[in-house]
Amino acid sequence: MIKDVTLGQYFPGDTVIHRLDPRTKLILVLLFIITLFSAKFFLTYAIVLLELAAAVILSGVRPKTILRGVKPIIIIIIFTAVLNLFYTPGNVVLRFWIFRVTEEGIYSAGFMVIRILMLIVGTFLLTYTTSPILLTDGLEKLLGPLKRLKLPVHELSMMMSIALRFIPTLIEETDKIMTAQKARGADFETGNLINRAKALIPLLVPLFISAFRRADELAVAMECRCYHGGEGRTRMRQLHYRENDYIALALGLGVCVAVILLGRYGL
Repeated sequence: MIKDVTLGQYFPGDTVIHRLDPRTKLILVLLFIITLFSAKFFLTYAIVLLELAAAVILSGVRPKTILRGVKPIIIIIIFTAVLNLFYTPGNVVLRFWIFRVTEEGIYSAGFMVIRILMLIVGTFLLTYTTSPILLTDGLEKLLGPLKRLKLPVHELSMMMSIALRFIPTLIEETDKIMTAQKARGADFETGNLINRAKALIPLLVPLFISAFRRADELAVAMECRCYHGGEGRTRMRQLHYRENDYIALALGLGVCVAVILLGRYGL
């Protein structure tokens, strides 16, 4: 299950999505989230689904990779669906014991599952198709106006990109530690909830030590390279908007506006 977590991984490629400016992709993800939460009915959800399917196809990311990334959060999705199914008021269609299933609950659970899945896939595409360095540069450029308010924009962008970059590393480290502990007789799968929680202690302690050690090594490496934040920093690759970026932004904004308008008319 741990190996299935793909958040933070970057898959190099030369597709249309890969070539987009990172600022464009960040804005498109924000527009996608607004569009997704503005969708309320079948037609608007179908439009958002088509938009997401087109993005996945253009990105060149294999559906198997996307499904592998969604797999670890299936339990959360099921739990959310159950809550919406049993606790949404409306016309009761089924009743047993203390639970009741309503017609509105069925629709709410179905739409909620679809919304969560599309939200995860849409946000995962950002890290799948954007390298950590470009993601940092894009965030810093977009948040640039906040520098006038004396906010450490460069440092915030750097921390966010480093956090995303180290997710796959920590997952790999967790898998190694878990394998080593199993070889020593540790059991993480049997027993009640309390016993399983206690069994995680031999896993969490070395994982935290490894994470702090890696953070210290990274800090020393940055200091040795005379890193002093964003002041006077130059970039090997300059960010420039191209024709494809304007087209992608126009399409994303158009879909967002269309879904919001259709939602007002109950479609």
